[in-house]
Amino acid sequence: MTTLSTVVDDARAEMVRVGTSLFARGYVHASAGNISGRVGDEYLITPTDAALGFLESDRLALVDADGEQIAGDRASKTLALHQRIYAADPAARFVVHTHSTHLVALTLSGVWNPDDVLPPLTPYYVMKVGHVPLIPYHRPGDPRVADLVTARIADRAARGTPIRAILLDRLGPVVWGPDAATAVAVLEELEETARLWLLTDRRPEPLHASAIDELRSTFDAAW
Repeated sequence: MTTLSTVVDDARAEMVRVGTSLFARGYVHASAGNISGRVGDEYLITPTDAALGFLESDRLALVDADGEQIAGDRASKTLALHQRIYAADPAARFVVHTHSTHLVALTLSGVWNPDDVLPPLTPYYVMKVGHVPLIPYHRPGDPRVADLVTARIADRAARGTPIRAILLDRLGPVVWGPDAATAVAVLEELEETARLWLLTDRRPEPLHASAIDELRSTFDAAW
């Protein structure tokens, strides 16, 4: 029989696996970034200043619905942002924040526009990532960021184009999904599209409106 303890242990193992994979592939470095998972009414999140490539499962912070620590090391300073994302998008079960190189570089050199940090260059960007707004710079852990992010989530949901990610100016992406694999796939596609756009000196034109309409009708793309 599956118990809550077993579910938490499985979630811990998955977070360690994701952190190791992101570090090995260069999506995170040093102690930058954080990962969380929602388990029932509780949350697992990486500790403050943890190196994602070297996580220890028993040191991951477990907190209750009110953010009170239950177990593990002290929770990341971005805990409030993660909790607000889960509250704003009930389907979200896993959140990843990285300082991915090309996405941070994009904020330094200038995004496409504040509502869409990248143009819809490829069909998989449109289908798998969708709209990604820029959140103006605030210091790491600033509680005002959570208000800005949840407002963006609500605005896009009201328009019928829900978002899966935002980009923090100078700090990198925050992505979420119903499970770890989905959230990481969004991160990978987002970072790769930023890399492609920067490598091509921002020259490519976006997909034509008719091509995007076809992706909407064929694959229910939220664009």
